Amino acid sequence: MRQDGKIDYLELPGGDIDRVKAFYGNAFGWSFVDYGPRYAAFDEGLDGGFDADAAKAVPLPVLYAQDLEAMQARVEAAGGTIVAPIFAFPGGRRFHFKDPAGTELAVWSER
Repeated sequence: MRQDGKIDYLELPGGDIDRVKAFYGNAFGWSFVDYGPRYAAFDEGLDGGFDADAAKAVPLPVLYAQDLEAMQARVEAAGGTIVAPIFAFPGGRRFHFKDPAGTELAVWSER
């Protein structure tokens, strides 16, 4: 069961999705679910995905929230900076924020 504030997903930069999938498939036996030609998801101990359109070449930890609006308010009240307000994506909605050290994370919900 998903829980508020727990790491739930890890999004990685994908670049050439076919090449990345071939590498992880051959090296580690991973399998993928494609969500269009630019995104491939995996479930290999921790759910995650490769995003060919990632703006930065760094991993993006994604936390979970049952109530996305309430979690965004909590993040802001705690001193986080919202860098992408709530938006829809295939599978749900999410927002991105930076913590006080400048690390970017996201929070998602299926609602």
